[in-house]
Amino acid sequence: MGIQYKITIVGAGYVGVSLAVLLSQKHEVVILDIDEERINKINKKQTTIRDDVIEKYLKEKSLSLSATLDKHKALTDADFIIVATPTNFNNESSSLDTSLVDSIVKDAMAINKDGLVVIRSTIPIGHTRMLRKKYSTDRIVFSPEFLREGKALVDNLYPSRIIVGGYCEKSESFLNLLRDCSENDSVKTLLMSSSEAEATKLFSNTYLAMRVAFFNELDTFAIANDLDVNIIINSVALDPRIGEGYNNPSFGYGGYCLTKDTKQLLANYKEIPQNIIQATISSNKAR
Repeated sequence: MGIQYKITIVGAGYVGVSLAVLLSQKHEVVILDIDEERINKINKKQTTIRDDVIEKYLKEKSLSLSATLDKHKALTDADFIIVATPTNFNNESSSLDTSLVDSIVKDAMAINKDGLVVIRSTIPIGHTRMLRKKYSTDRIVFSPEFLREGKALVDNLYPSRIIVGGYCEKSESFLNLLRDCSENDSVKTLLMSSSEAEATKLFSNTYLAMRVAFFNELDTFAIANDLDVNIIINSVALDPRIGEGYNNPSFGYGGYCLTKDTKQLLANYKEIPQNIIQATISSNKAR
């Protein structure tokens, strides 16, 4: 076994708990949250989210995992501080609300003098760069997560790719940390700027939203013209360039991520010409 790190994960939700279970197999992990009920659940080896694999790991695996309400206890000696708090979209400001993320980064900078702060929350493009400039430091990076609902731990164990955005001494160490804890030996790892990593997250989810909207409009056309939508979709999907993912007609995409991420990407365009992103949002609203 290699180096054992002390890792603090802020946020006992979907992203935080799945990552905590993954990393605590090999490292000492503390979850910091403001919800006492969640803290108690984790300390009793109970999951705070719906995920069968997480529940199984908490019961059966030997994990170095605990939780606390005490931010000084959690942040002081951590090698890595991972921010995994929600960022809801604020329609008035046309931007994701980063206030929780910003507050945690502020505490981390004040309490911990050496640890790498890793933002896993979805944030606007350029936000990490702004924080690095604000605190005159290079030890704030962004590392996007690509998790499916109900499959969070599986997607951490078998990631499609591992990305760290931000160049500093510990960036590669965090990249290797995620790779070493995964079960995917051939996973691609990418080190890039924080803004490129933030863009990767938003463009990935917006592409998935666009596919949902496309097949929903195909479905609308088939219904209006008395055609068998399944025959058309199956025929279209046989083209390997198109494939079978995200092609199941529905009421439209909803949930937590696609809705806010498409809106944030649209907001990031500002004066840059675009058509597809706005069309994807409008198509989903119409559906």
